[in-house]
Amino acid sequence: MKNNFDKIIFITGGAGFIGSNLLKYLVPKYPNYKFINIDKLTYAGNLNNLKSIEDYENYEFIKQDIENTEAVLTLFKKFNPDGIFNLAAESHVDRSISNPLEFLHTNILGTASLLEGVRHSNKLIRFHHVSTDEVYGSLGESGFFTEETAYNPNSPYSASKASSDHLVRAYGETYGIDYVITNCSNNYGPYQFPEKLIPLCILNIMSDKPIPIYGNGEYTRDWLYVVDHIEALDKVYHESDSKQTYNIGGWNEYTNIELVKILCSTIDSKIGKPNGSSGKLINFVKDRPGHDKRYAIDASKIRDDLGWQPRFSFKDGIEATIEWYLNNKDWLENVINQEYLEYYKNQYKK
Repeated sequence: MKNNFDKIIFITGGAGFIGSNLLKYLVPKYPNYKFINIDKLTYAGNLNNLKSIEDYENYEFIKQDIENTEAVLTLFKKFNPDGIFNLAAESHVDRSISNPLEFLHTNILGTASLLEGVRHSNKLIRFHHVSTDEVYGSLGESGFFTEETAYNPNSPYSASKASSDHLVRAYGETYGIDYVITNCSNNYGPYQFPEKLIPLCILNIMSDKPIPIYGNGEYTRDWLYVVDHIEALDKVYHESDSKQTYNIGGWNEYTNIELVKILCSTIDSKIGKPNGSSGKLINFVKDRPGHDKRYAIDASKIRDDLGWQPRFSFKDGIEATIEWYLNNKDWLENVINQEYLEYYKNQYKK
């Protein structure tokens, strides 16, 4: 049921960090597409992230757990979508260590439900599966992940995402599904839930609370500003050949301790604290099990094939991120108090 729209696109997990940023980019850009945001609204799903587009005619929200295959198949029959961006996932490594089954259910079985919907459709649907560099495991001091790197996940989270990647490829080969897979490095930016390193540090600095850092802080990550990521997703979805995989990275490697020190000094200068005062909040804590030493992405394939590369330097991206959190304390307070959960629980009781 297309109404006046050229295409119907499902965005799963659209109330989360990357999903909400993606929707706020796509909905105004493609007024001829109808975007259906499908999200079960876990703790990390916040519809307040989408206030700016909730009244657009080409946007609709549906509360649904994608693990419910019967309900997912009903949505496919009702809307007959032309494409899917699958961002629905449990994504926090620490939570996967304490509650692995939740990650297996959402990330593997949820993806399988969507693939079943695609398989039983009467048309060729583009399935864009959004994944992570963590599926590749850990790097040593040199080298980069490429699209040819063997999978070697070391946490329940990364294993669940690796499994979902394999499912997408298997359905593509077995049933002729039009799929693309993207594996991104660590994202940061506005609306990220403050359990992740950068927003947690910003929040703790603002609140004058200890900043926990695992082990010796020498774990290295490649950081990607979320706006760069969603522009890459848009480009891959619309321009990539079928059955392609693209690694999306920011070419920004920092150890955790380097990153936290940058955050401390930048925030000190922005809020008028004496230089070095926030650094005293750094607190080294017991390391987590299976902690990967280093991630680094070689993003040359997407650059060479599709002409994408990051627009934002790390300095510009991190400053914009800090400014956003400093200017949106109401959003942070709402998340910390979990007021958004109670509001939307009452609004969507199904």
